[in-house]
Amino acid sequence: MTVRAQPTDLELAALISSKICHDVIGPVGAIYNGLEILDEDDDAQAKNYALDVIRNVTEQASARLQFARFAFGAAGSAGALIDLGTAEQISRGLIGKGKHKLVWRGMAGHMAKDKVKLLLNLIAGAITALPRGGEIEVRIQGSLEQPSFALHCRGPGARPPQYLADFVAGGQPPQLDAMSIQAYYTWRLAASSRMRLDIAKDGADILLLAKPM
Repeated sequence: MTVRAQPTDLELAALISSKICHDVIGPVGAIYNGLEILDEDDDAQAKNYALDVIRNVTEQASARLQFARFAFGAAGSAGALIDLGTAEQISRGLIGKGKHKLVWRGMAGHMAKDKVKLLLNLIAGAITALPRGGEIEVRIQGSLEQPSFALHCRGPGARPPQYLADFVAGGQPPQLDAMSIQAYYTWRLAASSRMRLDIAKDGADILLLAKPM
């Protein structure tokens, strides 16, 4: 079995910071470009277009930061519980109104922070499993204390999330960088939450599963 070199706390913090910056730099840059158009272009149509762009990308940047706060951040003290309704809202914000659709089939109530963080990171992984778009069905079963998660990814060209599949398979781990760190963090969250990750195929669809050990 391949021995995985664990990053130091400082390295992990730096990589996650790079991931968050990577996710928000695009929308923030688009906001700046839209403001430049407002400042420099007197055409009413151009100004309306710029305002539409600013509204859309501001919403996108806010959703990504909200996701990062809960998926990577503390979001409360150690041992805190998170409302699953909040997790659903954050997930819908992350997925947005583009080529992906979220179907949420979960119970109501509050769940341990690390398990909710695991679920949110699995949803982010499910988005990468559908590069051409599609439906992500999230099922939360079991109890609030001992849940199991099943994410069914349906869409053209569905594939196992590359980096997460590498960690779950237990082979040669990928190099850690801003692209692979979320998969590594998901894998570490599963171990911390005492949940086993599996990635399976269901015909042309992909299943991401997390079950109690």
